[in-house]
Amino acid sequence: MADDPLLFRLFLEYLPLTFSRRHGDPSRPWNQFSIDVVTADGDKSLAYAGNWRDIFQNWEALSASAPGFIENIICKFVSASTPDGYNPYRITKEGIDWEKPEPENPWANIGYWGDHQIIYLCKLIELSQAHFPDALVALLQRDVFAYANVPYRLKGFDALIENPYDTIEFDHALDDDIARLVEEVGSDGRLVWCEQKVYQVNLLEKLLVTSLAKLTNFIPGGGIWMNTQRPEWNDANNALVGTGVSVVTLCYLHRFLLSVGNLLEQSVAKSFLISVEVIALFERLEAIFAQHGGALCEATASNTARFEVMEQLGRAGEAYRDTLYQKGFSGHRGDLEIARVRSFINGCLPVLGSTIRNNRREDGLFHAYNRLRVEGASTALVRLDEMLEGQVAVLSARLLSAEEALEVLRALRGSALYTPGQHSYLLYPHKVLPRFDDKNRVSEASLVQIPLLNRLIGSGNTALVAQDESGVVHFDGKLTKVEDVEAVLTDLEEIGIVGSAAERQAINQLFIETFSHDLFTGRSGGMYAYEGIGSIYWHMVSKLLLAVSENAIAARQSDVDSATLRGLLSMYEDVRSGLGFNKSPALYGAFPTDPYSHTPGFGGARQPGMTGQVKEEVLSRMSEMGVVVRNGSISFDPVLLRSDELLSEPASLLYVDVEGREQALPLSAGQLGLTFCQVPIVIQLGAEPSIVASLNDGSESVFLNAELPEALAYSIFMKRGEVARLEVTVAGP
Repeated sequence: MADDPLLFRLFLEYLPLTFSRRHGDPSRPWNQFSIDVVTADGDKSLAYAGNWRDIFQNWEALSASAPGFIENIICKFVSASTPDGYNPYRITKEGIDWEKPEPENPWANIGYWGDHQIIYLCKLIELSQAHFPDALVALLQRDVFAYANVPYRLKGFDALIENPYDTIEFDHALDDDIARLVEEVGSDGRLVWCEQKVYQVNLLEKLLVTSLAKLTNFIPGGGIWMNTQRPEWNDANNALVGTGVSVVTLCYLHRFLLSVGNLLEQSVAKSFLISVEVIALFERLEAIFAQHGGALCEATASNTARFEVMEQLGRAGEAYRDTLYQKGFSGHRGDLEIARVRSFINGCLPVLGSTIRNNRREDGLFHAYNRLRVEGASTALVRLDEMLEGQVAVLSARLLSAEEALEVLRALRGSALYTPGQHSYLLYPHKVLPRFDDKNRVSEASLVQIPLLNRLIGSGNTALVAQDESGVVHFDGKLTKVEDVEAVLTDLEEIGIVGSAAERQAINQLFIETFSHDLFTGRSGGMYAYEGIGSIYWHMVSKLLLAVSENAIAARQSDVDSATLRGLLSMYEDVRSGLGFNKSPALYGAFPTDPYSHTPGFGGARQPGMTGQVKEEVLSRMSEMGVVVRNGSISFDPVLLRSDELLSEPASLLYVDVEGREQALPLSAGQLGLTFCQVPIVIQLGAEPSIVASLNDGSESVFLNAELPEALAYSIFMKRGEVARLEVTVAGP
């Protein structure tokens, strides 16, 4: 099997899961599904289905609980990504699926998802490296990964600039061809084929394509251009798509490239065989970053220089996509030196880091998203209000020092994002929207500056503007975009009402400024619920908690000064104390132990369901217990451990062992019990750190450095049942 790449891919993709989360909110009317854990015959049902985002964010926590399947999950992940660097909408045991245009259904909006790829894949790679340091290195040059053949076509650079809100075309003919192939060969028919078989490549190529696709949309000083008709991680910002530029994805790309670079450092290979089409894209981006590298690190880059780089990167992406769309992969490979890839990554990281730092606000926070304004050969950036998501991303980017991370957290605590009533953080600051009758008002000054408007009002023509009973002038309610205004002006010319070119331009600009469509972000800017204005989004708060824990643990490992470490630990406790399980039902507005989507400013928790908050809190909880997995070993560092969590009186730890049997382990006062990979662990304080490993054959092994050897750690990761329990003594939090 190992010699057959096609068969080995199927083996790697196998995941014996009985179900997976579809969506956290069961109250949504279109979210109807059942979780079937057994078949009609009563056997265990091995099946899973869900959208890409929810599947893989849950599998991150699953990987920490069942590490033996991390590489399988990564294989499933990368083999479902497309040649142009994006991912389908749904993923199931049977394969992938995508949305299709439905003219009669306004909810069927086609588009590419890509933001989730970076951070989710990055976390999976990091988990694999921590548990099994050599596993992914062995896959870097094995051609056992596929490409998803999603029938979307992203338009070229000029089209993206002309209308950034209409950037995707659906290839109906290709979709029909794929359906016929699926009938013949099964789910592999949805993958890219070459020379009468599924086209398979190595892991490095898949990682390169994901990275390069993002870099072709890099906007110096701004972030990653969101031009694929799909929102970022937080779809309350879905109206950012088109002219939105994501600092969030840029932060995660920085961390991703660091992880890929670390992976390549472990390889002894000199070069890798990569598809010639991908090498061509790599070489174009390599040349662009080499040409502009130093200038891209400057905060003073002009709007024209920004457009120049944006265009070069965009056209490189267009050329690559056009080759694939028109011809597909040729099947030819070329050698790409590993030193060259590492050099490229090392050259990109300062550029990305510089843009992230250039997005630091005067109040010490960081921007999350910006807006593009492209005029001719100039690209300007419009800064948006502060968002919690931006702070979580920059704290997760592996860019800031411990001191800088603490500065961000303190600035966050003192910002308008903090809400004292819930002792937590809003997605966006509370603000009062204008009343309906305060909107769509044309000022007297504008009427004076644009005589054509007065002529229309005087003639009684209301196709463009109309005056109400109180004398206030409004744009006609049927006008929804600038193109509508242009169409009306053209119609007026046909009946003899002609304005000058300057007047036409002024009217278009007035329409834009009156409604500020280009600054609308979605629910985050127009609603007070559903993750809208003044709302707490509990998943984002739990992501903040995890990011703070990562920074605190990294600070401990790098021996920063004690004041900085204490500050980070204090901020961790402060964020944690605001989570629901620390609240009364009256304050939380629900059972505190139940996960909810969000809490609007005007009420209690809303939308119950198994939200992503649970995943982050599972991971944070393991960190709180001091469990550290690194370099294939397990150690214990109580940096986040609270002494008041140690038992004040005897109790029992109830757990299910690796054989599926319910067990009870007695605990004494002063101890704490938990399980890791279904192995019970007893933690206690002592003068010197140590681990006593009790094995199922009756023997014991003692380790005086609070670190388990790789062989025993591997046995625990793979749930082999050799270790009965661990008794860990730590020196104290």
